[in-house]
Amino acid sequence: MNGGNGPSSYARNSSYQRRAIETAEAFLRKEIPARVNLTNRSFSSFTIADFGCSSGPNTILAVDIIIQALDNKFSSSMPKTKTPAFQVFFNDVSHTDFNALFALLPPQRPYFVAGVPGSFYGNLFPKASLNLAYSSCALCWISELPPELSDTTSPAYNKSRIHYTGAQAEVAQAYSCQYEKDIKSFLSARSHELAEDGLMALIVPGVPDGFLESQSQASTGSEFNLLGSCFMDMAREGVIKEEQVDSFNLPVYYPTPKELEDIIISNGELAIEKMVTLDGAEAQDTMPELESRVLYLRAALEGLIRTHFGHQILDDLFDRYSLKLAHSSFILNPQTHKSIMIFTLLTRRH
Repeated sequence: MNGGNGPSSYARNSSYQRRAIETAEAFLRKEIPARVNLTNRSFSSFTIADFGCSSGPNTILAVDIIIQALDNKFSSSMPKTKTPAFQVFFNDVSHTDFNALFALLPPQRPYFVAGVPGSFYGNLFPKASLNLAYSSCALCWISELPPELSDTTSPAYNKSRIHYTGAQAEVAQAYSCQYEKDIKSFLSARSHELAEDGLMALIVPGVPDGFLESQSQASTGSEFNLLGSCFMDMAREGVIKEEQVDSFNLPVYYPTPKELEDIIISNGELAIEKMVTLDGAEAQDTMPELESRVLYLRAALEGLIRTHFGHQILDDLFDRYSLKLAHSSFILNPQTHKSIMIFTLLTRRH
């Protein structure tokens, strides 16, 4: 994600992700405290980690909601006992703009803070050290691209495309297999790190059950297709090489609720306490203008594109994308937006 606080930064172009947190707020306030076990337990501290925090204000909003709910739980259930100290760890990949994130922290806050750089698809904390793991809008990023996408001899070779949307079935299957592998690694790492009676709350971008085979009908996927067509236009004009497009794929995958549920059950290390689809987290409500949709995509993908193609093409690419988007009644039509947010609450198995 783009760091800082500039016009195309994630901090200024993540209203869609913020809306997901706001939509999940009622579940966060109710379900987490309800499952914090205070029977025969005493907490001198309570440790929370946000996995995939990024660099904007959204993670601070989520932490505020969670800590307020926990504080109410402790003060109402144990009024004669001092509320534990809250320790919050913000985790994301090492090139995340942690400085921009920390600059947004309120000076008077009821928790201690630390940053933890590294991939959340591996262990990041000591065994049984976390009371609550949390992640929002981050578990759509896969750890690496399946190599067969760039293998000219593979049925999953994704020529002239940058995503599995609208591609042959083998491409979508390669993404799906990588996603399953990654989520199982994520769950295993968190199972190791969660303390006894530890909890994990996830907000996962996805698509409704039944839409996995027709991702081209989801506007998020169609936006990737539209961006891919801009790359191909630039290749035909000689601005970039077609081979560069053929070797570029977006490391993003959107599961269905059933798919995510099956992965969690198959992994077997965490139990599902609740899984629901959030109502009211639609993109058209948080990004109604064309410019906001363009900046949203640029904030998320600019770093990947710069690394692969160089920074020189960025303005040209997103200018082309903006023009195409303006003429795409399908993508801008709210009725075609099929992506969803899945709220999941998990507990560590004994």
